[in-house]
Amino acid sequence: MGKIEWAMWANEQALAAGLILLTGGIVGVAGLFRGWEFAAYAIAAGVFVCLLEYPRGKKNKGTSVERTGQYCFTVCVKAFGPLTRNYYVRAFIHAAIAVPAGFMLATVLGCVCLGIASLIYLGAAIRGEQWEPIMPRTETRKAVGESIKQPPQNPPPRPPAEMRRKRAEDLEGAAYDNPIKVSDYEE
Repeated sequence: MGKIEWAMWANEQALAAGLILLTGGIVGVAGLFRGWEFAAYAIAAGVFVCLLEYPRGKKNKGTSVERTGQYCFTVCVKAFGPLTRNYYVRAFIHAAIAVPAGFMLATVLGCVCLGIASLIYLGAAIRGEQWEPIMPRTETRKAVGESIKQPPQNPPPRPPAEMRRKRAEDLEGAAYDNPIKVSDYEE
């Protein structure tokens, strides 16, 4: 069995928590709930968490699939260096952001989800994981193999190479003896 990369799970959890926090904040502000200031905070915190967590990190093994439009966010997150690369820091940031959101019913679900993401990030940090950006590949695709000069002209099934008909330009070479008996009568 392979080693579990906890940071990948924490990233998905935190992104979902950011969206839930944002949605709860919008509901709290739109409904003018008591303590709607916490809901306004949750909107700002949800946007911040989504911007921080949108770029996926590179996996240690295998291929890393980036999210659509992730590159510009990756550059921004990468610019903060060790503050965003270190998962201990991310765990602390998410835990600190989650606390004020727990004071209002509309944002408490986002608070709990962000707290869980914080714990998962803490587990990833204890296991020695850190965020590495997925950067665009600079390699160019290799040309099609040199052995393929021209694609086949006739559809499968194809007869063996020595049995194929020659080009019509060479009429003498185009004729061949059919090794398979076609009719019952022979000349």
